[in-house]
Amino acid sequence: MNILVAGGAGYIGSHTCVELINAGHDVICADNLLNSKYEAIRRVEQITGKTIKFYKVDLTSYEESKVVFEENHIDGVIHFAGLKCVPESISLPLKYYQNNLDSVFTVIRLMKEFSVKNFVFSSSATVYGNPSKLPLTEESEVGKTTNPYGTTKYFIEKILIDLCHADPTFNVAILRYFNPVGAHPSGLIGEDPTGIPNNLVPFVTQVAIGKIPFINVNGNDYDTKDGTGVRDYIHICDLAYGHVLAINKLATNCGLVIYNLGTGHGYSVLDVIHAFDKVVGHEVPFKIAPRRPGDIATCYADPKKAREELGFVAKYGIDEMARDAWNWQKKNPNGYESE
Repeated sequence: MNILVAGGAGYIGSHTCVELINAGHDVICADNLLNSKYEAIRRVEQITGKTIKFYKVDLTSYEESKVVFEENHIDGVIHFAGLKCVPESISLPLKYYQNNLDSVFTVIRLMKEFSVKNFVFSSSATVYGNPSKLPLTEESEVGKTTNPYGTTKYFIEKILIDLCHADPTFNVAILRYFNPVGAHPSGLIGEDPTGIPNNLVPFVTQVAIGKIPFINVNGNDYDTKDGTGVRDYIHICDLAYGHVLAINKLATNCGLVIYNLGTGHGYSVLDVIHAFDKVVGHEVPFKIAPRRPGDIATCYADPKKAREELGFVAKYGIDEMARDAWNWQKKNPNGYESE
């Protein structure tokens, strides 16, 4: 199939492009490069040996985005495009609501106009808010989000659910990610945050390589085994392959489906740091800092539904996640520095 990957130059998008191409699909990428680099696309082409048709467009713009649909026969869309920093979303909520919702509205409008019926949406475990019961299943309560970023994901989910009710010819897969980490084993593509990282693992690797003096562990007084936050970390390649399974599922005209993409295992912040201690070969320094607004204590998935309906099983554990993230950081100390 010809798959439009919206936001395909980003961290998750670029890895998904690799998995789609390896599975025999053709990829068209659209990205405004606001928080990504075109170098990632060049490296995806290097990994796969395939050329990717790339459009630098603002997906909130109907006129810019329409060109992509006019010039290509598109069988399905995987939508990653959006702003994603939780602390920034708290400071700039209107920016997040406008950008994240408008990009989806634009793409859905064009899909209807060009009779494209298959849509995979990049959602998040943040839609569950602060869970009262773990592990989280797809039937767990959603909507009690703790930050505007998560609320945008929740709103878009509601929009897509209503769309499918109104138009049963649409096939939509909502994928609720837990915490993607790691990098492609080649070390050619990985997570390349702009400025000071907001996510734990790139922060750890930048400390390990000496770019940052120490890690701020935000809170050690949560109700967890060591007081630090617990998350379900999933290897980026496992997560990316989940999108291949999802797009293949939509090709069966399955209507609306919702899946958690996680491992079912919770690791604390200190578990992650100690995993890096092993692959780096020395202790990675950290300091305890105040909790961040919008963070919760514990969050991990029940991945049973994705396993039973998609055949999705995470292959990699925390050691492989640390190994591949460190490999990317060593080979690319300044990220995609060629741009």
